[in-house]
Amino acid sequence: MRRTALVLLAVLLAGCGTDEPAREAQPSTPPPSSAAPSEPDSFTLVATGDVLVHQGRALTTGARRPDGSWDFSAVFAAVAPVIEQADLAICHLETPVAPVGGPYSGYPSFAAQPEIVDALAGAGYDLCSTASNHSLDDGLGGLVRTLDTLDAAGIAHTGTHRAADEPPTVVDVDGVRVGHVATTFSLNGVPLPADAPWAVDTFTVPDVSGLLADAAAARAAGAEVVVASVHCCAEYDHEPTAAQEQAVRTLLASPDVDLVLGHHAHVVQPFEQVDGEWAAYGLGNHLAEHSTRGYDTEDSVIARFTFTRGEDGRFTVSQAEAVPVRIEVGADAVRLVPADPESAARIGAVLDSRGAVADGLAIVPG
Repeated sequence: MRRTALVLLAVLLAGCGTDEPAREAQPSTPPPSSAAPSEPDSFTLVATGDVLVHQGRALTTGARRPDGSWDFSAVFAAVAPVIEQADLAICHLETPVAPVGGPYSGYPSFAAQPEIVDALAGAGYDLCSTASNHSLDDGLGGLVRTLDTLDAAGIAHTGTHRAADEPPTVVDVDGVRVGHVATTFSLNGVPLPADAPWAVDTFTVPDVSGLLADAAAARAAGAEVVVASVHCCAEYDHEPTAAQEQAVRTLLASPDVDLVLGHHAHVVQPFEQVDGEWAAYGLGNHLAEHSTRGYDTEDSVIARFTFTRGEDGRFTVSQAEAVPVRIEVGADAVRLVPADPESAARIGAVLDSRGAVADGLAIVPG
């Protein structure tokens, strides 16, 4: 983004200090108002898919420096201009990070090099969702460490929590307050900590009532736009499940949700406009080395949405764009690069499988 400060608004919600997260706020719609000439008229948002660091493969081989340190910055270098040009850049950090120096672990229980967060910050990311089926792979300690690492890098976060009474995640984007809420459908069988049941925002598909309450709380905290990130449902399938579609449509029907971003499938899924609002069902992998063959797990997309303030004072998406990219896996390096023509055509066909282009989606080069 243009490097203006992102500020978490510390808004205390009703119910703070209890053992359960505050979710009693009711859906609210800000009253219509005329935008003053000095108020921002628009902003751009980009969002990308799953970030997983598999160990012992090309990525870690290429990122290891002779002195034993780690540097993942080259992975994002080719796409960083697209990220940096946005006013708000959102990533999905799917796994916890380990302490500096390790130990590190990969699938099935991840604890990645914390230097991956430095690379995300260097590429221009401002905000990350952290609710996923891997959120508790390294226990509550790993969850807290990950949030501390993001804080140290200047990246805001949502979906996992260090305390029950944390305020909604609302960031300032050049004068526009943007809320971000997130949830996951699974923790891979790991139970929520008995003494911290609020640590990860979870849901049972397709019941998104908890996420709607969080979105309403973000509105009540002053958010003019609310983005919902949903981590579910079937892996390696380009087509959303019926329950996934129901969850997305329920979210978009709420006046408190303006955009839905999907993760977890590890392949690109369609974009769709629903009653004038947009959903990206699945953004694919942004950084991963899946050993699964026969699936397009190296295909990826950068979603870019321009929000513009209308005469009623509310922001809506005025332009929807998708930038096809690809994870290029070499013998000893991994790079995110603009998609080649064959990959771009394949990605574009998936994105448009529900008529997104006719509804205004532009599929553009990076």
